[in-house]
Amino acid sequence: MDRIRTSLLAMLFALAISAIPLPLSAQRHVADQATLDQVVASHVRQKADDREAIRRVLEIQQVREVAEGAGLDLKRAETAVAALDDAEVGLIAAQARAVNDALAGGQSTVTISTTVIIIGLLVLILLIVAI
Repeated sequence: MDRIRTSLLAMLFALAISAIPLPLSAQRHVADQATLDQVVASHVRQKADDREAIRRVLEIQQVREVAEGAGLDLKRAETAVAALDDAEVGLIAAQARAVNDALAGGQSTVTISTTVIIIGLLVLILLIVAI
């Protein structure tokens, strides 16, 4: 019985020790600094590309006409692009790319679905910045 008790205490002690986190200096890094720098640079580049995609769509004449017809202020939307956080930029950039692809894909006119995306895109930008 003492032997079982000793074994159980030893296992509990081993489990308790393994659950204690190591100090940062004792932890081994999985990625080196160059890899981390590369990932950060890639993220920054992606967000800059996303913001540029949004700005390009806001410069399209058909988008300007739709915004004007809906009474939306494009100057305010263009300024707001810089204030968007990463999640908002990613979401809006995806919509902007869809609009750009639809218009660049040979459509000579804006269809209802593209118009809805454009208006949604502009309203989303303005609402996010207003909050």
